[in-house]
Amino acid sequence: MDLRMMQEEREKRMLGPNAARSAETKGREHPEPQCDIRTDFQRDRDRIIHAKAFRRMKHKTQVFISPEGDHYRTRLTHTLEVAQIARTIARALQLNEDLTEAIALGHDLGHTPFGHAGERELGVLCRDTGGFAHNEQSLRVVERLEKDGMGLNLTWEVRDGILNHRTSGSPGTLEGKIVQLSDKIAYTNHDIDDSFRAGLLRPEDIPPEIVGRIGTTSSSRINAMIRDTIRNSMEAEDIRMSTEMRKTLTDLRSFMFQRVYASPVAEVEHEKAEKIVGDLFAFYMEHPEKMSQEFRQLMEEGDPVRQVVCDYIACMTDRFAVAKYNELFIPKEWSRL
Repeated sequence: MDLRMMQEEREKRMLGPNAARSAETKGREHPEPQCDIRTDFQRDRDRIIHAKAFRRMKHKTQVFISPEGDHYRTRLTHTLEVAQIARTIARALQLNEDLTEAIALGHDLGHTPFGHAGERELGVLCRDTGGFAHNEQSLRVVERLEKDGMGLNLTWEVRDGILNHRTSGSPGTLEGKIVQLSDKIAYTNHDIDDSFRAGLLRPEDIPPEIVGRIGTTSSSRINAMIRDTIRNSMEAEDIRMSTEMRKTLTDLRSFMFQRVYASPVAEVEHEKAEKIVGDLFAFYMEHPEKMSQEFRQLMEEGDPVRQVVCDYIACMTDRFAVAKYNELFIPKEWSRL
């Protein structure tokens, strides 16, 4: 018996009745020989970690654009925190940790430079062709853009979890639902931490009713939400929080939107980011031949120009987008001032 089959047998014995089992996957879009060492979900996780899009996330904004300091979250560190929270919940509920981790690691691969400001601007620019949403772009990354247009050929369960991780989504597995909730737990709490670091918030600014429910530290808040989720999901055949904790998370997110995400300070930075994305988009729509070869190849294979320009900009890191903007629009003698 090979190692993969031994692990599949272990899943059958040890996972709960509602867990997704790798031996029962709905499969890949393009059938391929199985690995003799790793299960299909483990293989998907590894493919995501080795993807170019995964590496680029270390230079993509989470909330704060070009922050001064080494300890602010990036899209990559956010992703790792989501994976940690999601695996903790999956383990406690006897669900498939490998599937959970693969979805978590892949859920933000399609995010734009400059966070949601970049996503919002691409949504406006592409509104006549269906708009832009980072979850859909993440799916396009793994299905089309990686491996020089071949994609990663992931299992259905991982692709479903990536596509449906936003609030409006409806994941087809409990593991996907865990990531959907863990994403909110992670970003709401670590964005508070980064807001303290940036001086936008003070600990005493957090509403006292929220503090009374989940504590004063990032650790206490995250632990409270994880424990509540585990406790309320154990017998429910679903992933859910208690009514009180769900309200707490909603209240905390509303507070963050008011005080941080939509604050005057943030909006000034967002306007700058939207300007960069908008100008780059207009330039490459007029000069698509200026894109790198891998994206020109997509056009040669029949992908619409607007879609490929959107792909090119969405794949950029913050610093690459700024560098391209300087190269294309800022006179060289000015850039040296």
